Amino acid sequence: MTARNSTLFFTITGSMLLLLVLLLLHAGYRTTSDRPRLQATANLVRALELSDLCLFTEASYTRHLSLADLRTPFQESPLAFEHFPSGSLAPPPPHLTDNHAPHD
Repeated sequence: MTARNSTLFFTITGSMLLLLVLLLLHAGYRTTSDRPRLQATANLVRALELSDLCLFTEASYTRHLSLADLRTPFQESPLAFEHFPSGSLAPPPPHLTDNHAPHD
């Protein structure tokens, strides 16, 4: 005897919902249990005056987005291709792309 498609669908959907509930419960438990460690890390970052989060590891202008300028990706020449894929994912900081012309 084979299972109906609807029975298979509801079994898989129920299993996924149960897994989702368990993951949410686990996340809630970890949030409360890790709070002291996260607070200690936040205090360390504040005490050492660490800068931005490192999102990418390949190029200096994608590692520290607030420290890059508009010409850094084009170190070879202005017409050079982007060497690293993360350069196309991270736009320049807004303060570098804003129009600095005086407003009338």
